[in-house]
Amino acid sequence: MTIKAVLLDLDDTLWPVAPVIQHAEATLYTWMQQHVPNVTAQHDIVSLRSLRQALVTTDPRFSYDLWALRHQLLQNVFRQYDEDVGKADQAMAVFAHARNQVSLYPDVAPALGVLGQRVKLGTISNGFADLQAIGLAGHFHVSVAAHQFGCAKPDARIFHAACDGLGLAPYEVLYVGDDLLLDVQGAQQAGLKAGWMNRRSLVNDDPRHSHVKPDAEFKDLHDLTQWL
Repeated sequence: MTIKAVLLDLDDTLWPVAPVIQHAEATLYTWMQQHVPNVTAQHDIVSLRSLRQALVTTDPRFSYDLWALRHQLLQNVFRQYDEDVGKADQAMAVFAHARNQVSLYPDVAPALGVLGQRVKLGTISNGFADLQAIGLAGHFHVSVAAHQFGCAKPDARIFHAACDGLGLAPYEVLYVGDDLLLDVQGAQQAGLKAGWMNRRSLVNDDPRHSHVKPDAEFKDLHDLTQWL
């Protein structure tokens, strides 16, 4: 197996995502309490999340463009409660800034420097984290985000786009992510090798994805470096 490049997932692969989203939603809600009080008089974070989940089914775009989904939800509730719809752009800027305040796993910064000396690096993400704002963009030759590209993992097109950006065939590329279906199975079906980033030492006994067999399994990026 000759691997010339490694593509990485972002959320829950390079940083834990749950605390990031919780922080971003809390930061946004605090901003809304000050700037759109009519909305927060009627909704809390949980009810807004429920509205957003219901909105997903109303437009195919929302299945891959999470920025547009959140923006549309804000526009809807601002309009419903007689707030300035134009404030949705300001609200999204507040959310995005907080969304990019991630805490990298301890291995990430040192390992990326080593990995980048051995192979080309890139990323594919279904989220809308900004690698430039986070400070990691310089490590990667290509970064493909679902909301900009127009489809999300596990669609083969997003994997192929990243390979094209690297100038490599899919079989020359290893994709590493934490989700067995979106990341591992998706990459393998697109012709890439796939590694499972299993930071929590999970056992793959869930019948929904027990059929998925990663080409490799890693506990962190140092493990990936040694495997290469």
